[in-house]
Amino acid sequence: MKRSKAFRAAEAEIDRSRLYSPAEAVALARKTSTTKFDPTVEVALRLGVDPRKADQMVRGTVNLPNGTGKTARVLVFATGDRAEDARAAGADYVGSDDLIERIQGGFLDFDAVVATPDLMGKVGRLGRVLGPRGLMPNPKTGTVTPDVGKAVSEIKGGKIEFRVDRHANLHFIIGKASFTDAALVENYAAAMDEILRLKPSAAKGRYLRKVAMTTTMGPSIPVDPSKTRGLTEELQPAS
Repeated sequence: MKRSKAFRAAEAEIDRSRLYSPAEAVALARKTSTTKFDPTVEVALRLGVDPRKADQMVRGTVNLPNGTGKTARVLVFATGDRAEDARAAGADYVGSDDLIERIQGGFLDFDAVVATPDLMGKVGRLGRVLGPRGLMPNPKTGTVTPDVGKAVSEIKGGKIEFRVDRHANLHFIIGKASFTDAALVENYAAAMDEILRLKPSAAKGRYLRKVAMTTTMGPSIPVDPSKTRGLTEELQPAS
């Protein structure tokens, strides 16, 4: 693949013979950003699990303490008072049969979907559309709930969802390159804490195999997977 001059210059800043601490990786990711817009900072993990086995699936959500840097567009399947709660919380689209018809017609201009339990029988028809995009509401991630107002507020406030794929890779975002180093490291630490908490008891051997950080269209930075505790200490000025 032919890379741009800016990309090659950014990649030259990265020492492929070493693993960077999360704080170092964050600083380097911001430094090597190659876009004119404010790019997203992303993290990719390779986990020591077998996702084909139900007892080794890693899936969850986490509220990033400093948000994601963007406001998610949230669609809610709800009626009556719960629909009003969703609108009051800032949901972008609220409805029932009307939204199902729009989505079946190709409408996909949203980032997250929440549904009340009583409507999941109808929403289930959208599984082939929403499922592959990671948008299907699920009780395990708090997106099937009677308290749709709370769910919308959390998603708008920086709640992210993650799920290991069939190759044992897991991706999530930790903010924008315009964030401070401290804000990005705090978000990274929060996400990693939750992923470590969700380690399946059936998983054998090393759980975190590889970690990489990058910005949108930027080069990948290898991160030390053994550094998961006390991550913000590197950011504190020496006393």
